[in-house]
This record gives sequence, structure tokens and C-alpha cells, in this order.
Amino acid sequence: MTTTTPTRQRRRVDQQQRRTAVWMVSPALVVMFLVAAVPIGYAVWLSLNVYSVRQADLSQFVGLTNYWHALTSPEWWAAVRQTFLFAVVSVFLEIVLGVAMALLLNLAFRGRGLLRSTLLVPYAVLTVVSAITWQAMFESNLGLVTGVLRALGLPGGEHVWLAEPGYAMTVIIVADVWKTAPFVALLVLAGLQVIPPDVYEAADLDGASRWQTFWRVTLPLLRPAIALAAIFRLLDALRIFDLPFVLTKGASGTETMSMLAYQELREGRLIGPGSALSILTFATVMVVSLVYIRFAGGNIRDVAKER
Repeated sequence: MTTTTPTRQRRRVDQQQRRTAVWMVSPALVVMFLVAAVPIGYAVWLSLNVYSVRQADLSQFVGLTNYWHALTSPEWWAAVRQTFLFAVVSVFLEIVLGVAMALLLNLAFRGRGLLRSTLLVPYAVLTVVSAITWQAMFESNLGLVTGVLRALGLPGGEHVWLAEPGYAMTVIIVADVWKTAPFVALLVLAGLQVIPPDVYEAADLDGASRWQTFWRVTLPLLRPAIALAAIFRLLDALRIFDLPFVLTKGASGTETMSMLAYQELREGRLIGPGSALSILTFATVMVVSLVYIRFAGGNIRDVAKER
């Protein structure tokens, strides 16, 4: 009678634990798959058909025709440009301001806890409420911002911000940065909290200045937190709908991919073309996320291993 070696016993226990883990998480995975796959699959099916609630008995399988019409439409590519313009500019500003706010909140001073709590207030405000507030602030006659600009004699005081191309996108970007920069600051602050103090002591011993310490020590160690915040915000910005919907209804060069799909589905009542636009928006976000993870994900793992 042979005895089982400790290594074999350990391997058997590991296999049993893996099977148990698979059985425990399988129900949740099935539910998640159904919740995600069924709506996406149904939207794909709708996008392959022509169906309108305005005309009776108008239902026909057309294959990829809806996608062809969308991809050859100047409105789609205009929405893509405007969405990426908003996403790139807003995420860049949020990262810069978020890092600056996190560095400030990481300092030791009286009232730091209160300031940290206050910082999260904009992020806690509903997006619709935030949009209405900024809409009132940039109102051409009674708005606070336009009134201050006119009183100081600065450019922009006489403009109707939400009705002019360029100015309308600026308002949307400002509103988004004000609301979500605290979220970035919170993630970066968490990254600052785990940096070992010994690293800064070593930098002081080497005679590094504050700028050199930030550029060569703090910033490299913050790369995982910054990369995580950037991907979260980038994916959210590419799906932007609520801010331009409330502020401009997509006018003045602010129509995004999500808004274009909404207008086709809800206002145009064209289910097939609208579903195709929705799938294209989903595919665009997925491609951007995969590309980002392909290039930034490895950096996150490498930095994590170094730390």
C-alpha cells in the first residue's frame, strides 16, 4: 500500500478548492452573462433589421445595411470626432487637476479631513443637477459666469455660450471636469497613501529637490493609480450622454455617439438604424478599452511588481 506524498496531497487539495470556487461563482457568472449578453444580442438582432413604429408592417431583415449607412453617414463621423474631442480634453484636464488636488490633500494641515469630505461633494451631485446648474451659470443674460466676464470686460461675456460651436463644448467639458476631477483625486490620493516614506527619505539624502522628487519618485509610483483613473474616466467619457443632452440637446457641435443613437431610436423611431448606432458606440468603447489595456495594462503590472 503506497502512501500519498505531501506534494500530491497539496495538489489534490488545490484542485478541490478550485472546483469548489468554480461551483460557487458559477451562478453569479451565469447571471452576469445573461444580463449582459441578452440585451447586447437583442440589440445586434435589431440592428440587422429595418423596423419602424411609424409605419405598420415595416419589418425586414437587411443584414449589415444599417451599419453601412451609419459608417457612410457624415453625422456619425461628426459625432465620433466630437465624442473623442470631449473625452481626450476632459480626461486630460481631470488627470492634471486630480493629481494636483491629491498632492494637496496628502499634505498634513489642519482641516484636511473636512477638505477631503468637501472635495467629494461635486462627484456626489447628480449629473442632471450639475448640468442644470452650469446651464444657469452660462445663461447669456442672467448667468453668473457671463455676468462676471462682462463686468470685467473679458472675452466671452457677450457670447451665447450654449448656442455657439466651440463655446458649447467648452461648457460641457468644464461641467464634466468640475464633477469628476474629485473622483480622479480620490484614486490618486489612494495611490499616494501607499508610497513608502523610505523612498522620500532616500530622495532627501540624495539631495533631490521637490520637483525632482515629484518627477522621478512620486509620479512613477503613481502610474498605476493614474492609469486606472484614466481608463475609468476615458470609458465613461466616450459614453457621455447626460451632460450634452441637458445642456445643448446635441446642438452647436456637441452631439456625441450616444446622443446620435438616442435621437435615431427615440426621436426618429428607427429601431434598426438606432440599434446599429448603439452597437457601433459599444464597439468603439470596447476597442478603445482593449487598446488601452494592451498598452497600459502591462505597465500597471510591471510597476506593481517593482513595488
